[in-house]
Amino acid sequence: MNTFSNPHISTATIKDIPAIRNLLNSSYRGESSRQGWTTEANLIDGNIRTDDMNVKKTMEQTGSVFLKYTNEMNEIIGCVNLQQQDNRIYLGMFGVSPIQQGGGIGKQILQVCEEYAKHLKCTSIYMSVISLRTELINWYQRHGYKDTGKRQPFIEDDTSGKHLQQLEFMIMEKII
Repeated sequence: MNTFSNPHISTATIKDIPAIRNLLNSSYRGESSRQGWTTEANLIDGNIRTDDMNVKKTMEQTGSVFLKYTNEMNEIIGCVNLQQQDNRIYLGMFGVSPIQQGGGIGKQILQVCEEYAKHLKCTSIYMSVISLRTELINWYQRHGYKDTGKRQPFIEDDTSGKHLQQLEFMIMEKII
C-alpha cells in the first residue's frame, strides 16, 4: 500500500532515517521535548530516544513499514513504525514534532495506521506505552485503544537513556 488517504503521509525510506531519528529524539527526550506533551524527560534522562542504526534496523525488519508525515516544506514532522505480526499490527516509534503537537497530526497518523492495518486484513493494532504516562494513555483511550491488562518490563539500554525510576510498559490494543 503506497498511497494513503492523507496526502501528507507516505512511506519513509532509508534517506529519511536522520530526520526520523531527530524527530523521535526531540519528541521524547531532552529540553526540546518539553515543548510538547509527549515528553519522557521527567522519566528518562538524556537526549536520545533512538539512533540511526536502531531506526534502520527497525525499518528493514520483515513486515515493518515507517510512515512519515510531511508538511508543505517537505519536512518530516510526524512518523510511526508499523509491524505486521500475523493478523495484528504493532505500532511503535510514534512521534510528532513537539511544536506541532495538539494540532491533530497524531490523530491523522493513527487514522492512516488503521487504514493500513485493514488493507493488510489485520484485526487489531497494539502498542506498548509507559504505564506512568497517564495523559498519553488517556489520549489513546479517546482514540479507541484499551488496556489489555498485560505489562512488560521497560529494560534500560545503552541507547535510550537512564531511567529515573523503575518503568514498565502497558500494552494497549484497538480492535479494528
